[in-house]
Amino acid sequence: QGQLVESGGGSVQTGGSLRLVCTASGLTLEDYAMGWFRQAPGKERETVSCINWSSSQTTYVDSVKGRFTISRDNAKNTLYLEMNKLTPDDTAMYYCAAVGSTIKRCGRPLKEEAQYYTWGQGTQVTVSS
Repeated sequence: QGQLVESGGGSVQTGGSLRLVCTASGLTLEDYAMGWFRQAPGKERETVSCINWSSSQTTYVDSVKGRFTISRDNAKNTLYLEMNKLTPDDTAMYYCAAVGSTIKRCGRPLKEEAQYYTWGQGTQVTVSS
């Protein structure tokens, strides 16, 4: 079973930036569409952004469009999430996941699909006003 490890979280002020990194071991990221997800206290986990294996397709939740950028480096087996213009509403635990062979899975209800994903342990992002 492969493992995903997130890093790069932290505490920033409103308007700040962070770059999350997800590093894989025991699985080849190139074989998977990948995604970033977040869960704030008391809220359900939501899909933030997904990317297909070749980086030719990306998706973003409306609330982060124009501020966040997902990318990947298959040669380094690594996934990234560049987050700019952060607001307190972005405060959450952020997770990366290998979602499967197709980015289309990201469009399906997360409650149904999450059990099939390979998840990291998460990295905390806290944005203060």
